[in-house]
Amino acid sequence: MHKLVRAVRFSVNPFLAVPTTGFNSYASKPCGEGLSFYLNLWVEVIGGLDPDTGFVVNVNRIDRSVRRFVVSIFDERIKKSFDMGEHVSIMEICGILRRVWCVLGDKFGSAKLSRLRLQLNPFRTVAIESEDIEVFYFSEKFEFAAMHTLWNDKFGDQKNFELFGKCANPAGHGHNYVVEVTVQKPEGDEGFRIVDFEKVVDAEFISLVDHKNLNVDVPEFSGKNPTVENVAAFAWHRLAGKFGAGELSSVTVWETDRTYCTYKE
Repeated sequence: MHKLVRAVRFSVNPFLAVPTTGFNSYASKPCGEGLSFYLNLWVEVIGGLDPDTGFVVNVNRIDRSVRRFVVSIFDERIKKSFDMGEHVSIMEICGILRRVWCVLGDKFGSAKLSRLRLQLNPFRTVAIESEDIEVFYFSEKFEFAAMHTLWNDKFGDQKNFELFGKCANPAGHGHNYVVEVTVQKPEGDEGFRIVDFEKVVDAEFISLVDHKNLNVDVPEFSGKNPTVENVAAFAWHRLAGKFGAGELSSVTVWETDRTYCTYKE
């Protein structure tokens, strides 16, 4: 069984009566024209491979289906809210995704729709895994800067440098970390507010590690190497149980743009 994921980017301009299609799907199509709402819908499908093509489903079929049947759903909802001066809540976005699921569910042949993930901006997403939306998933990325040294006192200098390389430098070294926190919320959680979510993450984790020497300033790393694996686990244990009706789903920490670790229990 394979999982195929395709991102379809599009823009909605509530100031224009007729959308401008454009020609560059990499930037967004429709292109939006001027100041617009940019959205990125990640469509995940699972299935076996077609023996003749090697595809789960041709990604062009996903693109065409989203642009033909889905973009208009967002276009109409955004323009209606804009004209009436209405706010669109996270739960209302989930409702839109439920409509999208119903529309796309039978469009990919034998491949089965498994997840829809709407990227509201480069750092924030809302996802559903069923048209019933028993739960939804909200993810947001944060950044912090910190330094650390990787060293184990059980070993001598030579062994430490063999194991940890440059990361064993006694003077330490720094990273600009990115952490993505994902929570699982029940469908009826109308009280979910992004600002409350951000406040919890900032107070319970970011404030403890940002611009800190992890080996020295964070007691939990006393005698424990602050590897990206351990930092992810530390973030999980600091945040678990802190989101009211929601459950922590996963924590992902990027140490560099090439190295990250996801932790969940």
